[in-house]
Amino acid sequence: MSGLNTSSVARLDGRTLNPLESLISSKTARIGVVGLGYVGLPLAVEYASAGYVTVGIDLETDKVDAVTQGKNYIADVEANRLAAVVRSGKLTAKSDYDSVGSLDIIFICVPTPFTPSKDPDISAVLSAAKEIASRLRQKQLIILRSTTFPGTTEAYVRPILEEKGLIAGRDFYLAFSPERIDPGNKSWSTTNTPVLVGGITPECTRLAALSLQQIVPHIVPVGSPKIAEMAKLLENVFRSVNIALVNELAQLCDRIGGLNMWEVIDAASSKPFGFMPFYPGPGIGGHCILVDPFYLSWLARQHDFQTKFITLAAETNELMPFYVKNMVLREISMMPVSLREAKIVILGVAFKKNTDDVRHSPAVKILQLLLSDGARNLWYSDPYVPQLSVDSQTMESITLDEELLRSSDCVLIIADHSSFDYEMIVRHARRIVDTRNATKGFPFGREKIVVLGDGA
Repeated sequence: MSGLNTSSVARLDGRTLNPLESLISSKTARIGVVGLGYVGLPLAVEYASAGYVTVGIDLETDKVDAVTQGKNYIADVEANRLAAVVRSGKLTAKSDYDSVGSLDIIFICVPTPFTPSKDPDISAVLSAAKEIASRLRQKQLIILRSTTFPGTTEAYVRPILEEKGLIAGRDFYLAFSPERIDPGNKSWSTTNTPVLVGGITPECTRLAALSLQQIVPHIVPVGSPKIAEMAKLLENVFRSVNIALVNELAQLCDRIGGLNMWEVIDAASSKPFGFMPFYPGPGIGGHCILVDPFYLSWLARQHDFQTKFITLAAETNELMPFYVKNMVLREISMMPVSLREAKIVILGVAFKKNTDDVRHSPAVKILQLLLSDGARNLWYSDPYVPQLSVDSQTMESITLDEELLRSSDCVLIIADHSSFDYEMIVRHARRIVDTRNATKGFPFGREKIVVLGDGA
């Protein structure tokens, strides 16, 4: 158990010092991170690198084994930093919750997907809360990081943690601080992206902010967990709505003809105020932007309210893989080859460029749709994703070279990784469907390139 003295300590200025504050400031607080995925592992590495003894908890033994061996599996984590903190003993990983009682601060970073009917699935959060509750002791700080709907921290997590008689805000501390991970972003990371923090009491907020300030310099306290939860949804719904807008306009440009949506966006971007550029694509992926609008619409229905605008935007984005699939079918139909015999190569199956993240990737949906329509010769190339599961089948990435391009009937660009040689692609591919405008700037080969929103 931790050596935390639960009595208050006098400060030099006469005010009382919360004993947890002393542990945080002296770097003797023990940190727990439940969930070692895209959110949890970077967080655990940062605390361990800052000198805190950190324990990662994950029920997936392969993740625990990897961390124990100092092996990295998240692209946004520096492999050498992970190996260093494991060697130093600052970071360990467990596949059970037995160590919870010895921890002082516990972050919950588990997945929050939606169900097939698009309702929130916070079962992993509730399960983690129950495991923590059975081992909870006084003066521990619990911080929920998983993206969720407003009210989760107070209406769902808090009652579970209080089941054995300890009271949040008095006996232990509880707050919500949403993750703001942008996979593949080299400019903004766990350590320099401002963090929102909302506790159920001012002291909960203060202690949560202090704990996060040890690894992130810019902390933004807010009035409650609900505000932080809603702010996180707003951030992602804002992107969803604007992406849906340009996706719809891209389809309109294709219908009208003679209008290039990419040029339209560039032109509008010249305005120094009142406009922020968003770009069309084959669909949205990742965890948050796809999921969050449905979390918000579900919450609205609980209050007899319909988020029509937000739901329509989400549906527009969800339909983009169907639109892209039809673009491919149209091009194949004009070739002397059937869909069943056509060799279709997809470039980039991650949900965004320069990452290995395939969560909800539109490429997977497009592959499924092409398969269901009769395509049989489907291949993909992605230097970040060596294997991909599609309809319970495992596909393997193939090397992108001139021979592959010349032998293909259609090349479909989904994730425009910087490592792709686009000049080679344009020179040697027979037909290209470009959903990212990656082939922009090549004056040759335009007659065989179809760009989403090009209006050609």
